[in-house]
Amino acid sequence: MKRIFSEFKEFIIGGDVLDLAVGVVIGSAFTAIVTQVVEGLITPLVGWFVAAITGTRDLESSLSILDWSPVPGVTFQFGEIVSAVITFILTGFILFVIVKAANKAKLTQEEEAAPAAEDYLAEIRDLLRQEQGLPVESNENDQTQDTENTDEKTDNKTTEE
Repeated sequence: MKRIFSEFKEFIIGGDVLDLAVGVVIGSAFTAIVTQVVEGLITPLVGWFVAAITGTRDLESSLSILDWSPVPGVTFQFGEIVSAVITFILTGFILFVIVKAANKAKLTQEEEAAPAAEDYLAEIRDLLRQEQGLPVESNENDQTQDTENTDEKTDNKTTEE
């Protein structure tokens, strides 16, 4: 039982749950925005287009052409379904673009932060050359402070011997 609680604590603290919670909250808020765009902009445009084709004058009667009522009191509102599908597609696409941009930014940061294997190999080569008393070759114009400190320590050890 103690192991389960420690794993759960690790899971919660690991950040995955927090990222998920933030994503749900942002997704909900964004869905509300997209819903309003669909209801306030796209639906009236579709109604205006249908009204132009059918010759009706108001939005309600033009959109009611998408509804079907087989018996009085029972109405299938296909216009509402179309509106929900449009909302879903727009929300999914925009969230996809946002996640893709965030992942690209994250990968760029990781690539910049992680030193390449060649950097490590060059550093090892320089250290070996210093131990042998050979001059250090550097392909970079700027030497780091750490390399200078290492040179000074090596020089001090050589003069002491």
